[in-house]
Amino acid sequence: MNYTNLHITPKLLVVLLLLTINISGQKNKQMADIIFTNATIWTGNENQPYAESIAIKGETILAIGNNEDVLKFKGKNTKTKDLNGKFVTPGFIDSHVHLLMGGFNLSSVQLRDANTPEEFIKRIKDYTKTVEPGTWILGGDWDHKLWGGELPTKDWIDEFTKEHPVFISRLDGHMALANSKAMQLLGIDDSMKKVKGGAMVRNANNELTGIFKDNIMYQIMDKIPEPNPKQYDKALQDAMHHVASKGVTSIHQMIGDYDTFKRAKTNNQLITRVYYAFGLENWKGLKEKIEKEGKGDHWLKIGSLKGFIDGSLGSHTAAFHQPYDDKPSDKGLFVNSEEDLYQWISDADRAGLQVMIHAIGDRAIDYLLDTYEQVKKENGTKDRRFRIEHAQHISPNSIGKFAQLKVIPAMQPYHAIDDGKWAEKLIGPERIKTTYAFKSLFDSGAKPSFGSDWFVAPPTPLEGIYAAVTRRTLDDKNPDGWVPEQKITVEQALIAYTKNAAYASFDENIKGTLQPGKLADFVIISENLINTDPVKIKDAKILETWVGGKKVFDHNEKN
Repeated sequence: MNYTNLHITPKLLVVLLLLTINISGQKNKQMADIIFTNATIWTGNENQPYAESIAIKGETILAIGNNEDVLKFKGKNTKTKDLNGKFVTPGFIDSHVHLLMGGFNLSSVQLRDANTPEEFIKRIKDYTKTVEPGTWILGGDWDHKLWGGELPTKDWIDEFTKEHPVFISRLDGHMALANSKAMQLLGIDDSMKKVKGGAMVRNANNELTGIFKDNIMYQIMDKIPEPNPKQYDKALQDAMHHVASKGVTSIHQMIGDYDTFKRAKTNNQLITRVYYAFGLENWKGLKEKIEKEGKGDHWLKIGSLKGFIDGSLGSHTAAFHQPYDDKPSDKGLFVNSEEDLYQWISDADRAGLQVMIHAIGDRAIDYLLDTYEQVKKENGTKDRRFRIEHAQHISPNSIGKFAQLKVIPAMQPYHAIDDGKWAEKLIGPERIKTTYAFKSLFDSGAKPSFGSDWFVAPPTPLEGIYAAVTRRTLDDKNPDGWVPEQKITVEQALIAYTKNAAYASFDENIKGTLQPGKLADFVIISENLINTDPVKIKDAKILETWVGGKKVFDHNEKN
């Protein structure tokens, strides 16, 4: 056919141009590596709350929407997976965790559910038979409240731990029991002097019982021989695989051994994204590190500082305005001076670092809110995202200040159903009305982020969501919820574990919701959490966990 005399009208020219553009577009269009179809996807994106299909290219989300639209990104090499209606959420972000300690504790003596002194003693005795003489026995996570509140002593375990130094922590990490062997190796005896911000328990004869709290406990821990790098590496790998099995794709790590995380990053061995917080008093060292090395990337990022104001409720070291109901002479304690805290916070904020401070009692929280407000006025307006870690027992008049000052309450809902078994005995019926005040904080416009505080509590977001939504205490004595007016919706709990947790680490542009261009971090769950009976949420199963478009956990491949 001779095309030389073909008359090209304007209309035909437009058609030819459109065909050319379409063909070119098809050639340049990115095709997915894998597409998941027929899912019930909760995206966390308020502009597109639900979807049924998601396409992944490399480590990011290529497209999300209905099956028909997303399948347009299917190429000849694209894998597809039919999820048959399974529930999908953004990967859970644990915004407060002690990952390495959790990893070490996985292989240590398990005391969390030892509910009698006899069981506590038996488990330690049995464990000593499984480790070499001279091995330090650490971790434990015991809870004396389970057997009525009597504190353990070294006399309970000295007889069968003569060859094993023992320093086992209460599950809140603010109190520990040492046996005589450990005290001997560390040079501790009855002449030990008091330490500001800490406490030690003595018997009627003024002898140390082996119980040490807060700053004294931390000083003793610093003297315990450090694990070697190989042990640290194993603890990290064990911990990452454990949290992956719970649907956790990112964590905010509270201090620990930074070199272990750096080593794993260098060797491409991270399967969990890490936002690492250094100690607040070391703000200058962190500033210098960032100036030399930068803040990192979406696998390992630095830029935050973790500090302490008080201790914990269970150890009677959380700082309150009024005395403990069961101990009228005690209001708790500050583990650091107000002068030091103010100076560290102010200096760190001026250096452009994010500050996150542990505060549990109402006096500690009020002091911190006031200090944050003062520092904001002095250092000027900027996007600083101050955080209060735990924020457990808030004064009623202080709830609105979180939103007003744009302070993030980084909370752990599992603590509510655990502490709820005994908290009222310690602080009474009035103060518990604004304890773990999830709903009040959401209603005020604050942005709570959720986490676990593992090793202190299990790193299980599904249990955390269950706790925040039902507030049914672990002893089953509050079927309608402990302080039920503070219950929140499933969607609010999901937001706190995803979108808000990403915001709490300045990562909302790359994760926390499922949207094109964001990291392909997501979880496949057996039940639709939005529609299921809230009481059954904790029984749902994590089927698969994906980080950066790679599967890091599969329920069907568990050992």
